[in-house]
Amino acid sequence: MKHLTSIQRFWISFVLVIPMLIQMLAMPFHWMMPGYTWIALIATTLIMLVAAVPYWTSAWAAFKRHNANMNTLVAIGTGIAYFYSLFAMITGRAVYFESAAFIAVFVLLGDTMEERMHNNASNALKKLLDLQVKSASVLRDGKFVAVPLDQVEVGDIIQVKPGEKVPVDGMITTGKTTVDESMITGESMPVTKKAGDSVVGSTINGDGAIQFRATKVGKDTMLSQIVEMVKKAQTSHAPIQNLTDKISKIFVPTVLSIAIITFVIWYSFLGATAVQAMLFAVAVIVIACPCALGLATPTALMVGTGRAAKMGVLIKDGQALETIDDVKTVVFDKTGTVTMGKPRVTDLVGDESLVLQAAASLESSSEHPLAKAVMEYAAASGIAPEPVEDFRAIEGKGVQATIDGQPAFVGNEKLVEDYQIEPTMKQQLTALQDAAKTVILVGLAKRVIGLIAIQDAPKPTSAQAIAELKARGLQTVMLTGDNDRVARAIAKEVGIDRVIANVLPNEKADHVKALQQEGKVAFVGDGINDAPALTTADVGIAMGSGTDIAIESGSIVLVQNDLRGVVRAIDISKKTFNRIKLNLFWALIYNLIGVPIAAGLFVGFGLQLSPEFAALAMAFSSVSVVTSSLLLNKAKIGGTEEQKIVGQTALE
Repeated sequence: MKHLTSIQRFWISFVLVIPMLIQMLAMPFHWMMPGYTWIALIATTLIMLVAAVPYWTSAWAAFKRHNANMNTLVAIGTGIAYFYSLFAMITGRAVYFESAAFIAVFVLLGDTMEERMHNNASNALKKLLDLQVKSASVLRDGKFVAVPLDQVEVGDIIQVKPGEKVPVDGMITTGKTTVDESMITGESMPVTKKAGDSVVGSTINGDGAIQFRATKVGKDTMLSQIVEMVKKAQTSHAPIQNLTDKISKIFVPTVLSIAIITFVIWYSFLGATAVQAMLFAVAVIVIACPCALGLATPTALMVGTGRAAKMGVLIKDGQALETIDDVKTVVFDKTGTVTMGKPRVTDLVGDESLVLQAAASLESSSEHPLAKAVMEYAAASGIAPEPVEDFRAIEGKGVQATIDGQPAFVGNEKLVEDYQIEPTMKQQLTALQDAAKTVILVGLAKRVIGLIAIQDAPKPTSAQAIAELKARGLQTVMLTGDNDRVARAIAKEVGIDRVIANVLPNEKADHVKALQQEGKVAFVGDGINDAPALTTADVGIAMGSGTDIAIESGSIVLVQNDLRGVVRAIDISKKTFNRIKLNLFWALIYNLIGVPIAAGLFVGFGLQLSPEFAALAMAFSSVSVVTSSLLLNKAKIGGTEEQKIVGQTALE
């Protein structure tokens, strides 16, 4: 029977138990099914083989390790009822085969609910992968030919015609089009794409034909990474699960002790027969089975992480869910996180030609985001960079080199502390910084010759996201390498409480540690330059953009490059963890209430549970926990209206 699923075992057992159900319903009418005892024996024996043996096997394995688990209670309950009934049948006494049968069937009902949920999750992930096309039009030997997707390699040139799906992740080399990226970003409006822009596998090309170079294929594509992250999160182990395991280890021996005491009291002191006392003891064992306790955490994790994925929030593990519940401070990187991450030159002070020539010459060898803005501005002004010698990048300050034998530099105020700046230029520097602009100083022959102001505007949604976080009682902090004036101007514009500026990249983790002295910290960054801070923080939230979705540093990854995703991440994490706590509370309270009733403490009030109804009640507790977890799909989440990410129906 090992190859049968819980669902198959349940339906086979349910069919077999129907004759006993008919007999139970007919008993008030004093009708007895012909040959019922033999029918019950055969049906129950088959049910034991189909439904109960796996529980017995698990309980025996635990016993050999000098341990007990929740299956121990199921095995003992079904075993006592079944083997006593065999003895009773041989000796001509009343049998209780239906008790053993119904216990097994109802326990299996709980397992069936869990397996169905797991299957739904697996099917959802399979549907995600089914979004991929099966082949791609790849340039081979000078012409485009259809190639199976698993044979596409990084560097291949791929052609996509209007209306077709993009097969893998890549960078456009030729053509212009619009792409429907709703399955990744949730945005309904198509995005314009041109040469140099990235495209994501399984998104839908619009009305233009494009060619692109494959950058990620197979398991490295964004879609595959999303599937893998969701899969890992749904099977992860939240720390609170350790509490569940500890409770189970104590709970099982305690319940067995209560069952023995129940039998002794009823048989020795309350005048019950051995059979009646045994039925009370079996009812205690069965209703106390902590199946709901075992379902409390995994079912909530599965539903919570699945819904989070729909919203573009990829939660990597259960640890993040538990930790984020205690976060007091959310720390943000500035560039690309709070701001657009697309700086552009807005002002230039000094001889434009001379300043731009020097700046472009030095920045042409730099990889800093601000360098790109300078180069774009210089190119638009028709100025080409000159060769430089002795180029050197100074971390957190700028770059310096030699141009035509003269020392030159481009950087921030830290780089030019030893140089004099004209009072007028100093005033202009201050004014530009007060206008929330980052200013780089350009020097030649050991003097500052000009200023280039660059501005990176806040994202349109940043202020809304910060306001929602503050409404939840969270402190917000900006941690940036930019100067204090610019950082404070941006922070004021979006509503951030506190600013820590002029921070070198290697110092960010230290500042996060300092903030952790005040309480748990979540850090939000781009996952590349901010990797140390992301890993140091109690919860690292990495902003995903393009195909950089698999950022290992963050425990939570946002598919959309939008701070409202932080609100959604915090809300869904908190609600999932709170649902886990509610499930655990319900499972424990259910047992605390059910055990005294099953033990017969309320018989005088006409309240009594037979073993089969105890099994039904226990199954109901499992169903209620699963239902509670499913209600997470209806929980209200902040950070704007929920958007369906990664396939409009794939995760539903």
